[in-house]
Amino acid sequence: MSSPKDQNFTYGKSNKPQNLLLQEHNIIQHCKSIEEQLPEYLEDFFLYLKSSVALTTRQAYLEDVLFFFRYLVDHTKLVQASLVLNIPLSDIQAITAKDINRYLGDYCTHYVVDEESSKKIVENQNRSLSRKKSSLSVLFKFLYREDLVEKNITDGFNPIKLPKPQPDAIKRLEIPEVEELLQLVNTGHLFTKKEKAYWEKTKFRDKAIIMLFITYGLRISELQQLNLSSFSFSRMEFKIYRKRGKEVEMPLNYSTKTVIDEYIQLERPKSMELEPDHSDALFLSLQKKRMTVRSIRNLIKKYTALILKTDAKKGYSPHKLRATAATSLIAKGFSVYDVQNLLDHDNITTTQLYAAHRKNVKKEIISNFEWTDEPDENPDGNND
Repeated sequence: MSSPKDQNFTYGKSNKPQNLLLQEHNIIQHCKSIEEQLPEYLEDFFLYLKSSVALTTRQAYLEDVLFFFRYLVDHTKLVQASLVLNIPLSDIQAITAKDINRYLGDYCTHYVVDEESSKKIVENQNRSLSRKKSSLSVLFKFLYREDLVEKNITDGFNPIKLPKPQPDAIKRLEIPEVEELLQLVNTGHLFTKKEKAYWEKTKFRDKAIIMLFITYGLRISELQQLNLSSFSFSRMEFKIYRKRGKEVEMPLNYSTKTVIDEYIQLERPKSMELEPDHSDALFLSLQKKRMTVRSIRNLIKKYTALILKTDAKKGYSPHKLRATAATSLIAKGFSVYDVQNLLDHDNITTTQLYAAHRKNVKKEIISNFEWTDEPDENPDGNND
């Protein structure tokens, strides 16, 4: 069977670019393949996920549910079936909260996965365990609501404590470090001779990528999906697709427009030279294909590692440039509500964490909040 990449798709009645539609198609196909491995009595649950959560969330829930069902077959005596597909509803009805707590607290914290030529040890911390718990909570609440199980066992799930986000734990570049980063991508002065030869071929692309991250705080997926057709230079705006497929028009400022235009005019291969699947992609690899999320992440780590004077693996991720954009905007006086809107934070408390990084804020507030006028200077030291 040929893969979607091997086929020519025609999409109707959608304004989304083809690369996004193809990406969504691949996720949908993956979801369907998971559903085919699970028992038939979960069909209404599949429909519920399809209509009530984002596509990527649907995929994550299905993966977690399949993982749990495989655990039941391979590692417990709770079911007699040898295949997940054959687990009867009666066995699921017999599952208790204690069984779920043992699964999350014992098995999921440390298990071994058999790979082709080796074994892989997996350890899940509380954040991952919390997501697995959430997936099962959604499943068992649905089964209870649909009268497929008699009790709502989710009330008995053990709590999983997540660390409270601390402002000091948020890693980001300081404004002087951002200035160093821009100097590096402009000059390549910190690269070795070999690295500089590579940089010469990609410097305009790299600068455009970095400028978009530090100006708009884009998520890596939002940047990776950008196309030439995403931009309207006459209207000074560009289109991105946020989480849950939300379409948003972003304004272009002069500096961002300039670096993107330089990249397109001076470095990016002409669309007629590219394969059809990549002809509209904005950011291209040297192989003339759309850059992957992984390659963009490695690029940012490479540059930031040099600024931070550390190993390339310890360089900052694009998400930390998102944090950099947030803290820099707030430091320049923009309100947390404006920054929340720009970065598409669901909750204002997320944005407020970045506001906590603003230096000397107490001194700033008090020095601009005088109740009386400053006393006149008196060279004689007398105040009349």
